[in-house]
Amino acid sequence: MLLNPSITAPHDRLAQWLAHDMARVNELIRERMASENAPRIPEVTAHLVEAGGKRLRPLLTLATARLCGYEGTAHHALAAAVEFIHTATLLHDDVVDESRQRRGRPTANLLWDNKSSVLVGDYLFARSFQLMVEAGSLRILGILSNASATITEGEVLQLTASQNLATTEAIYLKVVRGKTAALFSAASEVGGVIAGVPESQVRALHAYGDALGICFQIVDDYLDYAGLGESLGKNTGDDFRERKLTLPLIRAIERADPDERAFWERVIARGRQEAGDLDRALEILNRHGALESTRATALQWSARARAALEDLPDHPLREMLADLADYVVARVN
Repeated sequence: MLLNPSITAPHDRLAQWLAHDMARVNELIRERMASENAPRIPEVTAHLVEAGGKRLRPLLTLATARLCGYEGTAHHALAAAVEFIHTATLLHDDVVDESRQRRGRPTANLLWDNKSSVLVGDYLFARSFQLMVEAGSLRILGILSNASATITEGEVLQLTASQNLATTEAIYLKVVRGKTAALFSAASEVGGVIAGVPESQVRALHAYGDALGICFQIVDDYLDYAGLGESLGKNTGDDFRERKLTLPLIRAIERADPDERAFWERVIARGRQEAGDLDRALEILNRHGALESTRATALQWSARARAALEDLPDHPLREMLADLADYVVARVN
């Protein structure tokens, strides 16, 4: 296949290579988000689904299936299921976090209400299971249903850990593996399973998705303090205002002196934030090198993702997936 040389971003090159497959996935998404009895369902779903997201997770399913030599069409339903799971979790997350912006647009719970967001999210979860069943594989159903349960576990764990100053990096990693990496790894793994590749390659695809998802979340947490709000589609410092103990904060708290500890206790544990607190938080993070060490950790996970692909077939899609791992961390350079 000839690719447009002007397209350089790895996810865009994946989308170009898989354009025919992705067109069918988009058709399935539009078909299955419809509801004859509840018109609000497609309204709310379309607000998120058509908001310009990169469709990264379904692209992983399509790419890994084709990379592994799959010639059928069942991967279309799986990719649509993955996107519905992702969209459902976003709808629920915005309610839990009381978010007002997603991908640079007002959130669904702000435009409609919390009840609509929760119920439409439930509908999309149900639709995703219908799509999984159509693939005709109990193993794939198990992988994606387990991922759905793990995502919820990660979100609940974050609720209990996010304002607890005793939260460790190990707990943070459990949260990230649950709420983010679980769907990345499942989306990658099912592509290999549907293609019928050897178990070693299925494990490699799982490892790739796991490392990519962890890297993706660490970068996102880093950019909440070090990025530009306009480029993130959200406001810089949202995690601070929502009192989320992400990796930069965990590392700064580990190194805190008594005065800094009292500051973190006030703004995170007790939620008593005042004007100028974000600036002081940034100063403490930089003083202890917490942002730079977080960046270094993201680079390590990117390298793990790239290394996991080494035993997979030599194919242009493998190189695009490897480049994607580099591209995720390019945002922190």
